[in-house]
Amino acid sequence: MKGKHEDVYCVEKGHHFAAIVIVAAVLGRLAVRAFLNLLLGGTLFGGNFL
Repeated sequence: MKGKHEDVYCVEKGHHFAAIVIVAAVLGRLAVRAFLNLLLGGTLFGGNFL
């Protein structure tokens, strides 16, 4: 017998999973852009500091 409490827990788990996916996607894109900037000597860190 499933209670209401379990349903709420499942919904919350789904929301947490979606939030983690969104955060991971944003951080991943930022990391890729920062890495490309680094390789190309971009202005992310004030020009080519190598």
